[in-house]
Amino acid sequence: MEGFDKQRVQIRWSIFVPMSVLFVGAVLLGLFKPEAFYNAENAVVQFAFLNFGWLFQLSGVLFLLICLYLAYSRTGNIRFGGPDAKPELTDWQWFSILLCAGIGTGIMFWGVAEPMTHFMSPPDKLGLAPGTEGSATFAMVTTFIHWTFIPYAMYTLAGVGIAFAAHNMKLPYNVSSSLYPLFGRRIQGPVATFVDGICLFAIAGGVAAILGVGTMQTASGLSLLLPGMVTDPKAVWVYVLAAIITVYLVSSYTGLMSGMRLMSDVNTKLYFVMMVFFFFAGGIPMTQFILNLMTQSLGVFLGDFFVRTTYLSPVDGSEWPRWWPVYYWAIWLAYAPLMGMFFAKLCKGRTIRQFVSFNLIFPALFGILWFSVFGGASIFKELHGGSIWAMQKSGGLEVSVFAFLKNFPLSQMWSWIFIFVLILSIVTLCDSMTRTIASLSTTIAHKEGVEPPVSLKLFWGFAMSSMALVNILAPAGKISGIDATKQIATVAGFPILFLMLLMAYCVVRMVARQDRYDLANCPETARVEEIADL
Repeated sequence: MEGFDKQRVQIRWSIFVPMSVLFVGAVLLGLFKPEAFYNAENAVVQFAFLNFGWLFQLSGVLFLLICLYLAYSRTGNIRFGGPDAKPELTDWQWFSILLCAGIGTGIMFWGVAEPMTHFMSPPDKLGLAPGTEGSATFAMVTTFIHWTFIPYAMYTLAGVGIAFAAHNMKLPYNVSSSLYPLFGRRIQGPVATFVDGICLFAIAGGVAAILGVGTMQTASGLSLLLPGMVTDPKAVWVYVLAAIITVYLVSSYTGLMSGMRLMSDVNTKLYFVMMVFFFFAGGIPMTQFILNLMTQSLGVFLGDFFVRTTYLSPVDGSEWPRWWPVYYWAIWLAYAPLMGMFFAKLCKGRTIRQFVSFNLIFPALFGILWFSVFGGASIFKELHGGSIWAMQKSGGLEVSVFAFLKNFPLSQMWSWIFIFVLILSIVTLCDSMTRTIASLSTTIAHKEGVEPPVSLKLFWGFAMSSMALVNILAPAGKISGIDATKQIATVAGFPILFLMLLMAYCVVRMVARQDRYDLANCPETARVEEIADL
């Protein structure tokens, strides 16, 4: 087993046992009592939205402002690991791994589906007519909000806190270490167990949601490409999940700096190839339309940013905020602590300013380009008889991108390429998160090259794929498979909202009092002995 040393790596039973019982229990409940499982999820989601929807919205803006402060104030010069620390990855390798691990299957699934949904079915309470100028701008601005600066700010803030605690304060490499300014020595006891436990639950639930979405989309593509061979879509879900779990667990044997680096490099290059092709594939009129819609939408995005990121419909009582922005903030929050933990592992030798640039600014700009091309092209084709919306309504959100591809040359070839890139995206995301979840289940010290036991990776990979399956096989007539994944994501992210607020406070305190906490850059700090003793 790669990198497994029993003297250095042991299972954290206080984390592994309760979380395992919780997940196995949830899977069994979903299999044998699906109605009860659905009702329990729905109760948590409704409670979170009604009582804390306002906090979800305000927190997202707060996290972004803190990240910008960290990068562009004097704290941006702080280097993780000390002034002599050197990066292990090139800028391109770093960016490609961060982009693929952070995005996963998201842009592949929602690149067409979300802009098309908002364009043809905007919130009725806003008075926007479907298929009009107003709904087109609303669609693009909404997508920019959901997929660019705020979500990446959540990842980045968590990553800065964990990286600073691990590389500069010499604390153990886990989420709870970032809370040292608040809890002191107590972070190594029950506090650590509780914090790392809820983070593990949240990310496992979040990965299960992404696995479910990616599985349904892959199966839909295969159904369209192989109509005679695929007769039972739900059976295909099982086969696709099994194939994905096998590929990413095999990938985990190769090690972070080989398998994931290669997959991320290929994946990112394919992203750019796809963007360039579809930017020009519709001819000059479509290219002009994309540029015009992107420019107009960016203007509204910047001008109405705070208005749009705080919409909750308290008077009209629209359910739209629950199923869109609150869901998105919940799933990004579910990922944030352990995504930050993964990002922290790659940033030694980088400054906080570089960390914010590569984890927030560059991925957000990439997201604007991606959704401008695919969202703008899909709206253009819909306005010119593309029938994307009709296929999406009849076949579900998961068929939207394949309906989109039918409007272009070499559509079948691009459909196969899309499925390949989709699976590669899922594998990259799941590989990084399975490693991180397995690491959190062990006593791995912060030492490069140490991997958790493969048996733990196998266990958590199977647990997350099982949760994905019971969610997409939702009770008939109750909720769609996509909405079921939204529910489990919201359930997973709800407790992390409060943890992230604590982490935000601690991050600001750590960097503001660098002379007190930073052992790597300020070795004469008065707290060397107190922190090192941990």
